[in-house]
Amino acid sequence: MRALKITAPLMAAAICLCSCGSSAGVSSAGSQTVQQQSATEAPFGGIAPKEEAFAGNGEYDVDLTDLSATMVYAQVSDMMTNPDSYKGKSVRAKGTFSYFKDDATGKEYFAVLIQDATACCAQGIEFVLKGDYKYPEDYPEQDTEITVSGRFDCYSEGEYSYIQLLDADMKL
Repeated sequence: MRALKITAPLMAAAICLCSCGSSAGVSSAGSQTVQQQSATEAPFGGIAPKEEAFAGNGEYDVDLTDLSATMVYAQVSDMMTNPDSYKGKSVRAKGTFSYFKDDATGKEYFAVLIQDATACCAQGIEFVLKGDYKYPEDYPEQDTEITVSGRFDCYSEGEYSYIQLLDADMKL
């Protein structure tokens, strides 16, 4: 019983000391106060990756082809969550080719689909090839493995935001 009386306060103190930080402080009354966002914070409370956190190899700022399937999936998730941190970065990705045409607008979308480690889920990165290409003449069959590299960007259509690689090159 004595051990429980000593352990409980120590655990409570450890939890207070080890809890995750955030951009919001707590006033003495217990209500949250918002502090000014620092330069390393990404929108929506995420932390922007530091330059050395990118999976680059010197030729590309973010080279997804050098990562394990689990790390690729995590990196792409971060790119989708914090797109402003990656804008303008050179990115290379490997996966399967995918094509979609919106019948309502006639707009065509090209993407490289990246599987997670268990191959149960996929994330896509849209790309826009540099030059003048026409589908299907200048593109591979769907589900063909490709490597795409380009400049990371994001855009909005309606109420949704999307990521893409601009001025992209594609290799089979």
